[in-house]
Amino acid sequence: MPFRRLQGIRRFPALLVLVWSVVCGSAGAQTAASLPSIESFFAYPTLVNAQLSPNGRYVAMLVPAKDGYVRLGVMDVAERAPKVIASFDGADIRQFHWVNSERLVFDAGDKNIGVGEQTQASGLYAINRDGTDFRQLVLRGVQQQSSAVRGALPWNTFFYSTIRDSDDIYVGQIDAGGSGRVKPMHLLRLNTRTGRAAVIDRPGLTTRWLTDWQGEPRVATTLEGDMEAVFYLDPGLKSWRKLAEFNAFVGRGFTPYFLGPDGSLYVSSRQGTDKISLYRYDLEKNSIAPEPLVSLKGYDFSGAIVSNDRKFLGVRFETDAEDTRWFDPEMQAMQKAVNDLLPSTVNRIGVAGHAETPYVLVRSYSDVQPVVYFLYDSKQKKLAVLGSSMPQINPLQMSGKDMVRYKARDGLEIPAYLTMPNGAGKKNLPMVVLVHGGPYVRDGSWGWNAEVQFLASRGYVVLEPEFRGSTGFGWKHFKAGWKQWGLAMQDDVADGAKWAIAQGIADPKRICIAGASYGGYATLMGLVNDPDLYRCGFEWAGVTDINLMYNLSWSDISDEYLKYGMPQLVGDQQKDAAQLKATSPLENAARIRQPLLLAYGGSDKRVPLAHGSKFRDAVKATNPDVEWIEYPEEGHGWRLQKNNIDFWSRVEKFLGRQIGKPTSADQVDRP
Repeated sequence: MPFRRLQGIRRFPALLVLVWSVVCGSAGAQTAASLPSIESFFAYPTLVNAQLSPNGRYVAMLVPAKDGYVRLGVMDVAERAPKVIASFDGADIRQFHWVNSERLVFDAGDKNIGVGEQTQASGLYAINRDGTDFRQLVLRGVQQQSSAVRGALPWNTFFYSTIRDSDDIYVGQIDAGGSGRVKPMHLLRLNTRTGRAAVIDRPGLTTRWLTDWQGEPRVATTLEGDMEAVFYLDPGLKSWRKLAEFNAFVGRGFTPYFLGPDGSLYVSSRQGTDKISLYRYDLEKNSIAPEPLVSLKGYDFSGAIVSNDRKFLGVRFETDAEDTRWFDPEMQAMQKAVNDLLPSTVNRIGVAGHAETPYVLVRSYSDVQPVVYFLYDSKQKKLAVLGSSMPQINPLQMSGKDMVRYKARDGLEIPAYLTMPNGAGKKNLPMVVLVHGGPYVRDGSWGWNAEVQFLASRGYVVLEPEFRGSTGFGWKHFKAGWKQWGLAMQDDVADGAKWAIAQGIADPKRICIAGASYGGYATLMGLVNDPDLYRCGFEWAGVTDINLMYNLSWSDISDEYLKYGMPQLVGDQQKDAAQLKATSPLENAARIRQPLLLAYGGSDKRVPLAHGSKFRDAVKATNPDVEWIEYPEEGHGWRLQKNNIDFWSRVEKFLGRQIGKPTSADQVDRP
């Protein structure tokens, strides 16, 4: 199938600066030669999100007020005058959804409060687009029922999906108990005007639902132990029938994706091949069609169905960059017209459910440009800028990112994203190998990333390897990472650094390894396994011992994953005890002699603080060059702007000390 690959996206600096100048008001306010501040990378977005109403006549958006808190506004596309319809004192509006063209729902939070300081849930509220008929639907905490919130649902309830041409929505409700089990989800149909709710019958311990074109629940996925089952509710019947059952943790079943207007079910599956593709599921024969609808060379299918109220329009997916395959000729022509106007960016077109105007919403971004929203007039074939998420970022100061592939020592091909510093030489540069978390996920993408761009702005090459075990690149690539923590997965990362040296990109004396979560584990094991390759390491929220993942009680890792997933994917505590000890950073702390920066959140439930504190005490016994950072209010990663700025300021100084200077007089590129 044809798709527009990253390599086909053309870079036009003049167009980038034109868009930036239109959004920001002046192209001369900041020069490409000046160094962008750390605050500019980690500032909160000024346009958080935008969505077109189902009739295409209005755009709702999240924008900050002067006090910094995010408000909900609505703009008539013809008048272009946004009006704030909802805001809170001391809280942000976080997420919103159009219920229909007259009504919206939204929830709340406070970006200035760390995870450990949170005392309220997000709640759920409804309001008309003109700011009238406000109603609280879900409580934000265990609060007394006042007249204003009488009848509101409990705090553990959240938005799930809309229902076409209705004031009703579906909400999910998860058991609030403290057990480590995967919590099943109840589905409720909730009227956003009256607050009345009705529970939907379910076939078992349901974790996921799909509704049909009319908004009726049709597909439910359940999890019992290590077995996942998919059920279907036939129209007119009251009992669910089981379509399939398979192991939940090894990726050999199928995933229900979408129900079309004709009732067709679309699923993603490997079907005996190496790659995941999108298929049509025959509900009468209870089988997957033999030929895929969408298959991607070199990649697993991962994406979303694009539709309006009448038909299935296309499929959005990720290869080396995001792209869309349109089945509708008009949408295909519109995409081409938008791409011709914005050739340097990925341009995601958002369509209205039943459009009454010629406008569509375009979400445009690239490796060097944060998200910019446009309105596109399909009749006049003109774009109008709505706003930028990060207007202070000048694309000309950012650094280009490309996908590369290199061979691991056993011949397995490893994809990776490579970001080269803008304006620097192309040879013998200092490099940060940035290892993603998960690890059984695909993490990299072709888009603007604050952490990567900050490092590149300081003169560092950034290599992001999709080591074996990463998803998105086929079954062989995924399975090759089973039980390979600290082993072949680690070798893949090291082989990426060696590839960059062989290409002349990286200075072999100025390479630092870094990452968070699993990436933190890989950072520490990289320093253990390859002391001559890595000059230093910095990690945050990193796992320091696999046995601690099993044994720590204050962790949000589910009982099911601990019992069924981890023994297969990571290692069995009894059968693989020797391997888990040999690949434990904690057990090998005395072997790490390179400079090291460690950072942890005191309220992290995924990788509790004990991972960091135990390792800190062990490594400091033999390594005098260890910097320790603790943010008591943070969880698994940094939520607060002040902590992001503090952490990356420390990283900047740390890297400057360790790899910021050339190793000889003829290497003149400096960060």
